[in-house]
Amino acid sequence: MPSPTEKAGVPAGPDDATGFKNMQQLIQLRWIAAVGQVLTIGVVYYGFGVPLPVDQMLAVLGCLVAFNGVSLMRWHQYREVTNAELFVASLVDVGMLTTQLYLSGGVTNPFVFLYLLQIILGAVLLEAWSTWIMVAVTTACFASLARFGRPLALPLDLDRGLASPYVQGVLVCFVINAALVVIFITRISRNLRERDARLAGLRQRAAEEEHIVRMGLLASGAAHELGTPLATLAVILGDWRRMPAFKADAELLQEVGEMQLQVQRCKTIVSGILLSAGEARGESSARTTICNFLDGLVEEWRSTRPTAALTYENRFGHDMPMVSDSAVKQMICNVLDNALEASAHALRLEVTREADTLVLTCTDDGPGFAPAMLAHLGKPYQSSKGRPGGGLGLFLVVNVARTIGGSVTARNRPEGGAAVTISLPLAAITLEEDEAHAS
Repeated sequence: MPSPTEKAGVPAGPDDATGFKNMQQLIQLRWIAAVGQVLTIGVVYYGFGVPLPVDQMLAVLGCLVAFNGVSLMRWHQYREVTNAELFVASLVDVGMLTTQLYLSGGVTNPFVFLYLLQIILGAVLLEAWSTWIMVAVTTACFASLARFGRPLALPLDLDRGLASPYVQGVLVCFVINAALVVIFITRISRNLRERDARLAGLRQRAAEEEHIVRMGLLASGAAHELGTPLATLAVILGDWRRMPAFKADAELLQEVGEMQLQVQRCKTIVSGILLSAGEARGESSARTTICNFLDGLVEEWRSTRPTAALTYENRFGHDMPMVSDSAVKQMICNVLDNALEASAHALRLEVTREADTLVLTCTDDGPGFAPAMLAHLGKPYQSSKGRPGGGLGLFLVVNVARTIGGSVTARNRPEGGAAVTISLPLAAITLEEDEAHAS
């Protein structure tokens, strides 16, 4: 079940997930404490014959179990745990421990050193101000037990060493403290390391998105500058086609036509850049279907790259309505262009559907990816072409797919060549039925 933060449309952050895991560790520790208290009371009362207010101690233990049960249900529903909630839970543990120690000997109880475990947990789990309050509270509890607690009826036989019941109790307390510190501090430290890794990933993603924004601004400026010379070239080529010298030479006329086609392609690219820079995703887009969108994309790509030998297979199945998205179109074209540069002989694009995911697989028979490129797929300037500024194609592909909740994977095929797979969730690119009818 989503947390209140997630219900509001904001995903839980790394600190929320870490706090939830740490609260789970406290709940587990409380169950261990409950079982340990039952065993300890039984051994001391029945084994050593030490008089204890068993009924009262079991009542306190029942309160601890009830509190832990409520905590378990509470944090099963809500996964956002704050420092204040961890702090209150720790104070409850200290209060329960203090009550049990008061009923069983105060500071003369060997298990009084369990206060150290609470301080260690506070130092790891809580913010600095909360930890110092925990130190003050446990110190006050210790002093209160020394002032008001009733000593245990144990013989003062410390000279007997391990044969002394008190020394045995201190040893057991030491072993418990040491074991719990090693087990739970190790787990909590792992939670903190995972949080740091998630934060590092978020920082890396923010840096990449900032890089994309800068690239978009540069591309937009370049598109504005290219508009005028491209229009001039289109006019000149149109004049050439009408000149008698070109009309009389079929070969020249064919080359002028090819030049006009490429200039038109450049103008289309410039228009697409300006549209993407000036409008949000999905705005001013036409309603279409997935199969029509992909079929049209492949047909347009083939027409502007007449030398490419592309095998296209669409096995999507039942067609679905969608909005024509320039970013998705450019992403697929980038993958095809990369494959064309690697090998112009055997390009293949397969379209399939896996559950609620659109899967596009582009394969070629080129040299494949270098191991370093596969290890850093989607990072900028990772290219095998050796050109300055190269390696941005797959970087943009990965980031566009990630923006709409998809993924991109790449591999080298055993028979040679490479395969790039784009997986896009249908929920992010398709229209609901009522939206489709409305449009």
